[in-house]
Amino acid sequence: MKKRTFYNELAYVFGILTLAFGTALMECTEFGMSMVVAPAYILHLKVSQYLPFFSFGMAEYTLQAVLIIAIIIIMRKVKFGYFFSFVTAVLYGLALDGAMWIVDLFPTPSFPIKVVYFALGMIINASAIALFFRSYISPEAYELFVKELLGKFKININRFKIGYDVTSCIVSVIMSFLFFGFGTFKGVHVGTFVTAVLNGVLIGVFSKFYDKIFDFKDRLPFRKFFE
Repeated sequence: MKKRTFYNELAYVFGILTLAFGTALMECTEFGMSMVVAPAYILHLKVSQYLPFFSFGMAEYTLQAVLIIAIIIIMRKVKFGYFFSFVTAVLYGLALDGAMWIVDLFPTPSFPIKVVYFALGMIINASAIALFFRSYISPEAYELFVKELLGKFKININRFKIGYDVTSCIVSVIMSFLFFGFGTFKGVHVGTFVTAVLNGVLIGVFSKFYDKIFDFKDRLPFRKFFE
């Protein structure tokens, strides 16, 4: 089967927009956020009690700035792509706040519809992350962290992503207890643990699917700035 051309720059744009929408869908179900974004969501819930303007999107790029600093320390180097990852985080934060506003316009979903929303959100997010991995443009700090460490230490993507997701899940539980009291789960629910187990697998599935049907190519001459 002849592969279709898919430009890396479009993969970046679609990755941001679909990831934002998938996350917004998961948030409205109250089944718990993806373990990767749960820490930012919990931070948003806590800080917004005192600063109402502190949105979910703002919490995202605040925490991602910290993670980018961690990447620089681990990799022991500074690259333009690391700084542009923060630009991506801001763009994603704005898209996320916009997607949250759109999803809030939906009718209040019943329990079965919430299940559908959550499943769709999880699938959409996995497909978006797989797209990010195929673009040379710096992804969010979460994906950049995985991408850079995979390249440095030659780790299996599925195993590493699952381990990273489970670690994020544990951090989310600890943050929830610290901010809202022991035994209180804010932003962390059964869906968080389901995603922790399935997210890495789904990303692997979408990665193989994209590589099978698409030939990813550069449309613009900007790759050299991100290498």
